[in-house]
Amino acid sequence: MIVSHGRRYIFVHVPKTGGTALAVALEARAMADDILVGDTPKARRRKRRLEGVETRGRLWKHSTLSDGIGLYTEAQARGYFVFTLVRNPWDRLVSYYHWLRDQRFTHPAVDLARALPFPAFLNAFDTRAAIAANPYTSYVRLGREACCNLFIRLEHLEEDLEPLAAHLGFRPGPIERINASARGRDWRPYYSDKDAEMVGLLCGGDIARFGYQF
Repeated sequence: MIVSHGRRYIFVHVPKTGGTALAVALEARAMADDILVGDTPKARRRKRRLEGVETRGRLWKHSTLSDGIGLYTEAQARGYFVFTLVRNPWDRLVSYYHWLRDQRFTHPAVDLARALPFPAFLNAFDTRAAIAANPYTSYVRLGREACCNLFIRLEHLEEDLEPLAAHLGFRPGPIERINASARGRDWRPYYSDKDAEMVGLLCGGDIARFGYQF
């Protein structure tokens, strides 16, 4: 998450959508009082500024817009330029699975991914429940309302960045791939027809909203 009161924007970082790469590009031209929450180099250097800050929810790199209230007011969250990245759900879940398998911290999802092949992981109850409960809009809700000025599709990055560049007065970049997992770039071979259909149902809202296809 990045909060810029000077430039009146809030960047909400949805996991496994390329958000770290965009955060690094934004930090390259960060203002002195921008609030950077994450594990990028500049965010780590500014981490002390967050000590003692109380927020509505958990304060970490993937805080939702609602969680971050305290870094900003609800009125600011509604009035600032709020944006986030989204990604083809089938592709994102393959990336998420391989990222989990590389982790060594203790977490049920890490344990599950390290113990199971991708189809079994995908069909596990906890995985399906987490997918269904966390559509992209859930990260930018205030109450029941999604408050987001711009959803940037990772697959159409250059095109979708235009409204952000217009708001900032400059184009962030270069945006280079960071934290890429070791996996095939084509997600389709990872899925059976049945599993692909299941993801299509679980992520139906996101797929329809952003025009994604398997």
